[in-house]
Amino acid sequence: MLILDCPCCGVSGEETEFHAGGEAHLKRFGPGSSDAEFHDYLFTKENPKGVHLERWRHANGCGKWFLAARDTMTLEVYGTYSAQTTEPPQDIKDKISAKRPGWSWREFS
Repeated sequence: MLILDCPCCGVSGEETEFHAGGEAHLKRFGPGSSDAEFHDYLFTKENPKGVHLERWRHANGCGKWFLAARDTMTLEVYGTYSAQTTEPPQDIKDKISAKRPGWSWREFS
């Protein structure tokens, strides 16, 4: 079972207290985007065996959204951070790189 820390309210809890919201850091396209851009936004998702960046909501707590970096093979959580950030904090990227040298995820590494 995953143990997540909500960066908004500071509560640490089991994954059943939270709700997964899919892949993090997706580029959203607004009106006027091409059909190909909108198609990629809807259907082109990462599904790695390894490190994955995800959106989570503290459903049974403060109700706020946040982002988490975790490993899909080992269920290790490298860290959680605010949903308002555009990329993972450097300390989380360093933790991931220490355990998985050469990792990359979309434009982050």
